[in-house]
Amino acid sequence: MGILLLHETENEEIDEFRRMLLSCAAGHRRKDGDDLRDRDPVGDGNRDVLEKLVCVTSGVSYLGIAVVNQLLVHGYSVRIIVDNEEDVEKLREMEISGEMRLTNSIIEIVMAKLTDSESLANAFDGCRGVFHTAGFIDPAGISGYSKAMAEIEVNASKNVVKACGITPSVRHCLLTSSLLTCIWRDNSRDGLPSLIDHSCWSDESVCQNRKLWYALGKLRAEKSAWEVAKESGVKLATICPGLITGPDFYRRSPTSTVAYLKGVQDMYADGLLATVDINRLAEAHICIFEGMKKTASGRYICFDRIIESGEEIENLARETGINTSTITGGASSSNRARFELSNQKLFRLMSRTRRCFNE
Repeated sequence: MGILLLHETENEEIDEFRRMLLSCAAGHRRKDGDDLRDRDPVGDGNRDVLEKLVCVTSGVSYLGIAVVNQLLVHGYSVRIIVDNEEDVEKLREMEISGEMRLTNSIIEIVMAKLTDSESLANAFDGCRGVFHTAGFIDPAGISGYSKAMAEIEVNASKNVVKACGITPSVRHCLLTSSLLTCIWRDNSRDGLPSLIDHSCWSDESVCQNRKLWYALGKLRAEKSAWEVAKESGVKLATICPGLITGPDFYRRSPTSTVAYLKGVQDMYADGLLATVDINRLAEAHICIFEGMKKTASGRYICFDRIIESGEEIENLARETGINTSTITGGASSSNRARFELSNQKLFRLMSRTRRCFNE
């Protein structure tokens, strides 16, 4: 099935899309004004269709398209949020080239602004869940991510979670954060725990003093999302991935890669330079989302490799165009201070969900 396009998120267009979904399932129509949280007047067959409708922000990004493809593989219908015609054309090209795994599920493109919570609420209407994968890049920033982008990231996260809270159909929201929200601490302090897991938060002052704007933006955005979720009653979970890698990752996502790697020498020296394959990360998104229907909640650290060996360093340097000495700063594995990263919370969840976890 091809891609459907709505240029604006008008209520009548959303209603028509919902009616089409229901028609595909059993030939029935959902009446306007029904609250999906409290009632399902359309029968079991239609309920299955509505349960499988989700929304993804920035579905044209390297991560976004991977999440969309995994959702399609798992039988979901996907509504993709874009904010310009150029991204619409990119998605069309992906459809034609086969990069997007079209199935019998429905894919819809909706034009909406992450700066407008009401626009987002209209876009989310009818969806059971929202995947907020959107990242923000400032072409004028030296690393692709300037200090000003941090505030934009915060406001977008607030708007997304707020929109989830005022959209009756939305039951769960999964926000893509970053491992950088967990690892930046003042290592000169005594008594720092050596284990870094989902309960750890980076120190804002460290991020500010070292001009780690990407880390600061992700940190403040995630904290703000949790605050809004608590106030609005949204069931939120966040995933904190390491540096995203995979086929052509640097070509497809160069500025965010460079922004992530600011401070790379300290990450390497502390044993915290971790990466995650794009497909494994996309699988983790689906697994957490499905787990949220039961007991999954909170934060999840996601990585599948810690860069340590010379071969791993050389591979990363080759893929990113960064010199090995820029990554290591001359440190060797024998004289590095060591901290331990833990992704056990996510590992246990994925191990319990066989169809989400593939070795």
